[in-house]
Amino acid sequence: RTLIHKMVEVNNCLKQLDNKDIADYEHNQLMRRLRQLIAQSWHTDEIRKHRPSPVDEAKWGFAVVENSLWEGVPNYLRELNEQLEANLGYQLPVDFVPVRFTSWMGGDRDGNPNVTADITRHVLLLSRWKATDLFLKDIQVLISELSMVECTDELRDLAGAEGAQEPYRYLMKKLRSQLMETQAWLEARLKGQKLPKPAGLITQNEQLWEPLYACYKSLQACGMGIIANGELLDTLRRVKSFGVPLVRIDIRKKSPRHTEALGEMTRYLGIGDYESWSEADKQAFLIRELNSKRPLLPRQWEPSEETREVLDTCKVIAEAPRGSIAAYVISMAKTPSDVLAVHLLLKEAGIGFALPVAPLFETLDDLNNANDVMTQLLNIDWYRGFIQGKQMVLRGANLQSNYQFSVRRLDHRCSACA
Repeated sequence: RTLIHKMVEVNNCLKQLDNKDIADYEHNQLMRRLRQLIAQSWHTDEIRKHRPSPVDEAKWGFAVVENSLWEGVPNYLRELNEQLEANLGYQLPVDFVPVRFTSWMGGDRDGNPNVTADITRHVLLLSRWKATDLFLKDIQVLISELSMVECTDELRDLAGAEGAQEPYRYLMKKLRSQLMETQAWLEARLKGQKLPKPAGLITQNEQLWEPLYACYKSLQACGMGIIANGELLDTLRRVKSFGVPLVRIDIRKKSPRHTEALGEMTRYLGIGDYESWSEADKQAFLIRELNSKRPLLPRQWEPSEETREVLDTCKVIAEAPRGSIAAYVISMAKTPSDVLAVHLLLKEAGIGFALPVAPLFETLDDLNNANDVMTQLLNIDWYRGFIQGKQMVLRGANLQSNYQFSVRRLDHRCSACA
């Protein structure tokens, strides 16, 4: 991260040197600063001597967003919009989102055994904190810029009597207060403090989008499109591309861990050993429990450490703001019950939304069987209704043979049942 900051500043110096109209003293200052930055970089050890923690990896990923993507995404969309307008007479919608960012950092306990439920919770909080920090900077710029008085009746109603003099600034200051309150709460959580959620806590993108978009529509309606399409539009596009989570996280865990956890549960309940059941019996049990309105486990149950980790991970997912988790990826998926098991564990954790659960077929045999696995899943009424025509499937990165044939069959099956 340190070297990234230095390289960014080097790039800024070089851009300024391209200006042939700069004065000699400015040229000398820039050259002096370049020498300093190069010397600093040269004497900085870019190779770490210690293995980075999952939190360190996540922080590096957030630094890439802050130093590159935060400016890069709206700049790219602005250029794309200009080209479309010049060549096709078409303008991109304000809410156009060509890309969203997802990370495995802090969520992949298969690739990194040091990732735990506590680590995932910490990274999710840290990601939200960084998003809040970046949006605070954007809102501060908008407070400075949106000094206009003329607005629509809709915006005037939103601003109320208090904001009648400067309605745009009033709404931006109100949003700034919410962001500051949210950031303070997130900082406390990152320090291990358990505080009640403040009334204005920002957890959903709509809380950012609505006041910003109201200002945008008002400016456009009042003939101030040149202002609306400046920093305000960039911020709106960041809300759509990054939003409250900044980057979404993929959770990844091996299928045997879920099987072992359910085996421990069924043994505790005295209904048999899930691990030894046939695939048909597993599916029957899972579908029955997924359709049931009662919880499977009593609250006072104390599982083993391994099962507790599985359940805690599902609880972290259930407690995270909607949109923070991109998908739950099941490594070494082989059977329909591997997918249904995760859905049941998430249900037990109290998840309030339909999270995509993606089987990862990692061996050639598993990939060749993937069509049959997905056919069985899509023939289950509960499952087909739950996924609402959307299914994510992953394959092992090293698989080559029979890949195209298997994927074509699988794609046809998923499309037919969607």
